[in-house]
Amino acid sequence: MPFPDESAPVAVVDHRPQWAGEFERLAAVLRGALGDEARAVEHVGSTAVPGLAAKDCVDVQVLVDAVDQARQVPLMTAAGFRCRPEPWNRAETAGGRRCPKLVFAPPAGARRCNVHLREVGGPNARFALLFRDYLRADAGAREAWGAFKQRLALSVPDLLDYGQIKAPATQVLMAAAEGWAAATGWQPAWLTAGPLRPA
Repeated sequence: MPFPDESAPVAVVDHRPQWAGEFERLAAVLRGALGDEARAVEHVGSTAVPGLAAKDCVDVQVLVDAVDQARQVPLMTAAGFRCRPEPWNRAETAGGRRCPKLVFAPPAGARRCNVHLREVGGPNARFALLFRDYLRADAGAREAWGAFKQRLALSVPDLLDYGQIKAPATQVLMAAAEGWAAATGWQPAWLTAGPLRPA
């Protein structure tokens, strides 16, 4: 749920090239805040896909060895980030497994973002990377997904309702993404590379 300073109707806009640079600046702040806690900082979500329409909110995935509220929340709070308190921002199900996570809003008045702390190797972390990489690779899926979100935002501007309607469509999209992953041999970086590096 948004904090009071974040409340606004859902708006899905055409891709903006500046999102990549805004992610890089945000990633630098997060690396400074979390230090060795952050194994990798990834640009995920729709703003990470060139050409894809998206809400003007940068999604960031920070990979950690283990989600630990007692350790990580104070580090993020000291940098001004606000931990989202809802139960669905503390855990999610992916790959048939319930996975811990933490989600943070930006400091009040800062660039809109959602910062997701997830565990290295977790199926929820894999889900976020597969979503991004599939839509980067498949122009038809990218165009269809962007058009769907733009139509949905026009008819359902409430964020909670928008998310509830989008969720089952996301599952359909991800079934196609899994087929693409199987056909291409796609794997997340932690399975195909050496030590994790920010991306």
